[in-house]
Amino acid sequence: MIILDIETSGLDSGRCGIWQIGALEFENPENRFLQEARIDEEDIITEEALKIIGKTEEELRNKNKQSQKQLIENFLEWTKSCKERVLAGQNIGWDISFIQNKCIKYGIMSKFREVIGQRSIDLHTLANLTYKEKHGEFKLEKGKSALSLSSILEMVGLKDERIKIDGAKIIKEGKPHNALEDCKLEAECFRRLLKC
Repeated sequence: MIILDIETSGLDSGRCGIWQIGALEFENPENRFLQEARIDEEDIITEEALKIIGKTEEELRNKNKQSQKQLIENFLEWTKSCKERVLAGQNIGWDISFIQNKCIKYGIMSKFREVIGQRSIDLHTLANLTYKEKHGEFKLEKGKSALSLSSILEMVGLKDERIKIDGAKIIKEGKPHNALEDCKLEAECFRRLLKC
């Protein structure tokens, strides 16, 4: 299983860019991937994203960094080193759809399908099923799931030292989000929830 996390310039996968991809092989956590890229000129950057990742627009558009296409191709090549190429992570469908949208844009979707495929395992789903098993219901807020990575970390007994925002407002100071560091947190959540 490959734990995957991306950092982006915003939440809109059609208009924002991927500037960082982090991944690790769950069964062999020393096999890791972390690379950065410049986002495309037409990609938008949101104030919220800059606060979460602790970067500036200039850093995200740095011409000295590789392109997003090269970043994704490097990631796909790295996945070949993993025994099980099933993607996993917190709300993993979002990360996958973001990467797929870029693969379509760059004409490399066939590489994505060939190397990884469409199947994934979602940490959010596993955590909510575990929560329901213990409490008899899903953890909801206003009818929607209330399980963020922060709440899953708390659920499994880990502290979240990352910055937290609500919109553009910082509600908890902390470390900027980093794709590989988030992968490590997610992997530990999987280990604790799966008891392995």
